[in-house]
Amino acid sequence: MGVYKLSSAGGITTPRTNYSSFLAGNPAFIPTVTIDYLVVAGGGSGGREDYGSGLGGGGGAGGLRSTVTATGGGGSLETALTLNQGTSYTVTVGAGGASRTTGFVGNNGNDSVFSTVTSTGGGGGAGGSSGNTFAGQVGGSGGGGEGGSSPYNAGGAGTANQGYAGGNSIGGTGGGTGGGGGAGEAGNTDGGSEGGDGVAVSITGSSVTYAGGGGGANYDAVYVGGTGGGGNGSHYTVSAATNGTVNTGGGGGGGGNNTSPNTKTSGAGGSGIVILKYLTSQGTITIGAGLTGSTATDGSYKVTTLTAGTGNVSWA
Repeated sequence: MGVYKLSSAGGITTPRTNYSSFLAGNPAFIPTVTIDYLVVAGGGSGGREDYGSGLGGGGGAGGLRSTVTATGGGGSLETALTLNQGTSYTVTVGAGGASRTTGFVGNNGNDSVFSTVTSTGGGGGAGGSSGNTFAGQVGGSGGGGEGGSSPYNAGGAGTANQGYAGGNSIGGTGGGTGGGGGAGEAGNTDGGSEGGDGVAVSITGSSVTYAGGGGGANYDAVYVGGTGGGGNGSHYTVSAATNGTVNTGGGGGGGGNNTSPNTKTSGAGGSGIVILKYLTSQGTITIGAGLTGSTATDGSYKVTTLTAGTGNVSWA
C-alpha cells in the first residue's frame, strides 16, 4: 500500500510504503508452523482377583494418534496441524494407571493432549471380588477380561482410530484371562492371554513401537505383553506381573489372587508420550513450565519429545 503526499510545489511526491498499520492484527500475515505429531496416552493397569480362584486381565494400551507412518486402531493417518507462531498450545503427557495392590479392576490410564488432539487412556484389566467378576474397562485400547472363575468376562472396547479391544476371558484350567488390547491388534490375537501388539512409528527418524497391551495373569505360564511396552501377566506363585514401559503407553500385566500373595499385585500402565516434528525454517519451539522434554534435529526438521507433565508450547 502506498501513501502519497502533495509537495509544496503542488506535485505528488514518490509514494512512501507504510505496511505496519496494514499488517497489525491481520491474521493472514501471522506466521504459521505445520506440525506432525504422535500422541500416545498412558496405559491401563492390569486387574487382579481380590477373592477366589480368578486371575486379572491385562491392561489396555493408551490410545495412539499419529500423522506419520501409522496410527492406532487400523485407522487412516491423522492430519498435521497448522498453528500460529506466538500462540501457546496445551500439551499433557498422560500418566499410566496405578497398579492394583488391593481391589480388583485395573485403573485406566490418563489422556494425552496436544492442542486439539486427545488420545484416550488405556482401559484397566478386569478383576473380581467375593465371587463377583467384572469386564475389562473401555479405553484407548480396552482392558482384558478376568478369567479362572465363572462367569467369564469380556474385554473392554477400544476407541476408534486409537486402539483395539481387550481379549475376552476364555476360561479353562490355566486361568483363561484376556490380554489387553494394543494400538495394532486386539488382546489374545497372538494366542492365550497375550497382550495385543502396538504400532511402529518413525516420527523421530527411527522406527519405534508404542502402545502394546498387557498380558493376562495365568496359572500355567507367563503370558507376555504386546510389542510396544506391554507388561507381562503374573504366573501363579512363580512370577509377578510387570509394568508397562515408561513413555510407550503400554498396558500393565494382570495380577493374581489371594491364594498367590507373592504375585497378586497387577502391573502399572506405562506413561504416554507426545512427539512433535516441524521444519526448522518455520520457527523455534519454547517448552513451557510443567513439561519435561527435549528437541533434536532430523535433517531439515526439528523433533521435540515431551515425556512428562502438563504445560504449554509455542513457536517463534
